[in-house]
This record gives sequence, structure tokens and C-alpha cells, in this order.
Amino acid sequence: MRSAVISAFRTPDLRRKILFVLGIIILYRLGATIPSPGVDYQQVQQCLDDVSRGDSAGIYSLINMFSGGALLQLSVFAIGIMPYITASIIVQLLTVVIPRFEQLRKEGQSGQAKMTQYTRYLTVALALLQSTGIVALADRGDLLRDCQNGDQILRDQSIFGLFIIVLVMTAGACVVMWFGELITERGIGNGMSLMIFAGIAARIPSEGKTILDTRGGLVFFLVILAALAIVAGVVFIEQGQRRIPVQYAKRMVGRKMYGGSSTYLPLKVNQAGVIPVIFASSLLYLPNLILQLTQSQTEEPSWWQRAIQTYLVDPSNPVYILIYFLMIIFFTYFYVAVTFNPQERADEMKKYGGFIPGIRPGQPTADYLGYVLSRITLPGSIYLGTIAVLPNLFLEIGNSGGVQNIPFGGTAVLIMVGVGLDTVKQVNSQLMQRKYEGFLK
Repeated sequence: MRSAVISAFRTPDLRRKILFVLGIIILYRLGATIPSPGVDYQQVQQCLDDVSRGDSAGIYSLINMFSGGALLQLSVFAIGIMPYITASIIVQLLTVVIPRFEQLRKEGQSGQAKMTQYTRYLTVALALLQSTGIVALADRGDLLRDCQNGDQILRDQSIFGLFIIVLVMTAGACVVMWFGELITERGIGNGMSLMIFAGIAARIPSEGKTILDTRGGLVFFLVILAALAIVAGVVFIEQGQRRIPVQYAKRMVGRKMYGGSSTYLPLKVNQAGVIPVIFASSLLYLPNLILQLTQSQTEEPSWWQRAIQTYLVDPSNPVYILIYFLMIIFFTYFYVAVTFNPQERADEMKKYGGFIPGIRPGQPTADYLGYVLSRITLPGSIYLGTIAVLPNLFLEIGNSGGVQNIPFGGTAVLIMVGVGLDTVKQVNSQLMQRKYEGFLK
């Protein structure tokens, strides 16, 4: 491992890419600590010290995790990378519904550039909407609801002052999007994933210190052991795949013979990644958002408001956990069906003379791929749901109701392990191209 790292830094091109990625991440974390104009930084820090970490975040706990804690501080990069992720998911899902998007996806590089342009436009709109909502909640004192002076974190509460904060936070989201694209284009790994990785990793020391101070060394040690067990399980499942053998027939092109090789089509157990968890978490926050926007302090709550307060606010509630688990399974099947088309894979194999031994080319191959995919998607979805609800079951630390904020389990571990494995594989592939010994032996 040490020799592979030394070899990576001895290669000028690879060293330049790694240092470029580290520089962008440093700039990103620096922007996440700079408060927006008009925000009382000392008042925000005092409120964060008064309330339980994550409890006042409420419906924004997932987004705050992605921003590395910058959301509650109303920093320049408070919105983080979430608008771009949401826009990318929406555009990707629209390719199934809108024929124009499907056509652009098949046009290659030019079509992909157009899709990226649409994603950027949608990102700006979502960032503007999200920053407006956050500033409105901060102005009303609902962003840090457990703080007595939560309505005083904004110094200038005029229309112009609020507009400036919204404008700065929206521009910050656009800069973060640009940082991610720069990393993807000129660095190593996927830019958006690395930005999320940096945001989550930045919170681990403070969260660990909070657990150590509030619950003692024994609980902290047990949490570390549980985190290591979760990481080991995630790595084991993320590396698991079903390899379907594919044989390519020999064919003559001019005077040369091509084909005749044997390969395999890898189908991952977790084909959907962490997207179903993000979808389910986001939808489960919507009832809480509606409750906070419609609930009055003086009026008696209605029946549906009481139902939301009882079942969909506390993540440790059995009904909440069951709904969360079932939603993850549903979105896993849905996302796999959207992103992996067995008919297209069968047509591509047939076009280049490939076939699965014992399976006829064409529709029988598509049916076989769909059958295998549905079989391995079930354990993959159960695995995702189990890892996601583990913090709800076992890691309810301190007074924090939002156990999804804990960076040692659930969504955070899935993202960090997945991004780490993908980045190491990319560095390893570049080392192998230069005849160096890579990370993976």
C-alpha cells in the first residue's frame, strides 16, 4: 500500500491530478466555514452549542450531512452539492419519460453536453428555491428552533438583506457544482461524490467528540466497533457481483479475423448504489416539512398533523423504520429498472456477435438478464435497507432524534465506502497503465 502511494506521487501526471483534487477540496471546506453576509456568526455558534447537534436541523439533516455541517451555519457553501445531485437524478429519470432526453442520451458526447446544460439550469433553479426556503426559516427562527435567540441569527432582516443572502448561497451552490465538474474533468474520481465524501468526513471528528463527551468512553468504543462492522459489511457487499459469461463469435473483416474471445458481464449486487436511500430519506422528510410550515403554536393540531408527529417525525418509531425500509426496497427496484435495460444490453451483444452460452441471442438473452437482475436486486435492496435503518435501531446517541446524522452508520457509510472504493480503483487503473504495482494486488 505504501509503495503504491509513493508510486502515485512519483508519477508527474498522477501527482498533479491528486494535488489538484486536494486543492479543490480545501477550497470547498474553506467556503463551508465562511458565513454569508448578514449572518451573525457568533449567534449561530451559540445556538449550535445550546441545542443538540442535529436535533434543530430537523428536516435538513440529510442535506446538512452532505454540506459537512455548513447548512446550519448559513455559510457561503451552505447549500452544498445537493441541488446538483437532485437535478442530475431528475434529468436521468426524465430520459424514460421524455423522448427528447432519450434521443440526446443516445447521441453520444454532443447529447451528453446538452443534458449537462439542462442539469446546470435545473441546479440553479433548485439552489434558488432551497436557499430561499432556508433563509425564510432562519428569518422566522425555525431553522434552529430549540435556540431561544434563533430569530436573531440574521443581522439584516430587510428584504434587500435577505435577497443578498439568498443570492450568495445560490452562487455558492453554483461554485460547488463547478468544483465538482473540475474534479471530474481534470482530477481523479467523480467530482460530486468526492465533494460529498469531503463533507461527511469533515464531520466525523466533531461527531465522535460529541459522543465521547456525552456518553462516555464505553459507548464511544462500542460505536467504533459497530462502525467497523458496518464498513466491513458494506465493502463485502459492494464488491459482490454476478459474472455472466459472454462468448464472442469469430468474424472476418477484410483479411483479419476478430472476436473469438470470452469475457463476462458483471452485475453488481448493489446495482443502484446509494440513490434509493437518498430518495427514501428525502421523501420521508417531506411530511415533517409540511408539518413545520403548516403547524401553528396556538391552534390544536389536526388528525393528520398528529399522525405525522406520532409516526413520521421520530426515526426510532417502528412505523417510521418499516416505511423507510419498504421505500428503500421499492426505489432500489425502480432505479435499477431505469438505469439498466436488459433489452439494450442484449441488442448490443447481438450486434457485436456476442452471446451467453446456452442462451439464444435477442429476446431470450434479454429475458435471462432481466431474470438474473431481479434475483440479485432483492438481496441488494434488503442490504441497503438494513444498513440504512441500523442507526435508527442501535445508534440513537444522546438527545439527537435525527440519528441519520451519525457519520458512523447508514447513508454516510454507504457513500464514504462507495466513493473510496471507486477512487482507489481509478488510481489503481492509472498505476497499472504505467506498469506500477497498484493498490489492489
